[in-house]
Amino acid sequence: MTGPENTGAKPPIILIHGLWLTPRAWEHWIEHYTQLGHQVLAPAWPGMEIEVEALRKNPEVMNGLGITEVADFYETVVRDQARPPIIVGHSFGGLIVQILLNRGLGAAGVAIHPAPIKGVLRLPLSSLRAALPALANPANRTRTVALSPRQFHYAFTNTLTPHESEVIYQRYHVPAPGRPLFQAAAANLRRHPATRVDVRNDTRAPLLLIAGGADHTVPATLVRATYQRYRTSRAVTDYQEFARMPHFALGAPQWERVADHAIQWAGRNAARHTRKTHADIP
Repeated sequence: MTGPENTGAKPPIILIHGLWLTPRAWEHWIEHYTQLGHQVLAPAWPGMEIEVEALRKNPEVMNGLGITEVADFYETVVRDQARPPIIVGHSFGGLIVQILLNRGLGAAGVAIHPAPIKGVLRLPLSSLRAALPALANPANRTRTVALSPRQFHYAFTNTLTPHESEVIYQRYHVPAPGRPLFQAAAANLRRHPATRVDVRNDTRAPLLLIAGGADHTVPATLVRATYQRYRTSRAVTDYQEFARMPHFALGAPQWERVADHAIQWAGRNAARHTRKTHADIP
């Protein structure tokens, strides 16, 4: 592994998936970023290390898995790197990115269509509809919940044809633990929820928030509301929107535009953050 003294080398990248997906959903991004010369890691959430087909047969391994447990797991992955990595997350993975940056980790973070942090008050109706398969039954707090192909099409691939969506569904979809959705839904009713970050943190690494203009699950209005929460921080926070992108930005048409923008932005800002951090050390 490249040592921290080799500042000319490209930083490693850690990819964090979200609900109803596994690291397999990053397969195009892993190949793309590896070809650009990065070391790329895409660890599964705890208990989800097995293949998609096995998880569909035995989803109980994810029962009760929550946001803090997932964040703690990825913290160990980040700390195991020889140098601070670029951390990229999708959906609930984008929320985990913000939690990790708030803990002082990473050289830069990219949150793609991220689940909302505490303080984002209004959830659009389309977000509620996308999450309803889990939230409709309180017992799902400790269980895993699968989406039907139709529900997946609405939540992830609404700009694609039903046939195109079915192909993606069969390749990537797995049941998801319900607990993170309940934690996010109740965050603004609790003093110290799992989704809380210090939006005034001036020392965290740079953060890019990416939204999709066609996203039903995390509409652009929700990502912009998250962006506004950071307005009092002196740390770098940027926003980018891709007009026709649905929630499944990892493999929908023109995913390469999202991947390229994310790594170009992160590479520039990670280098600046590293130089500033070194300059601030007495």
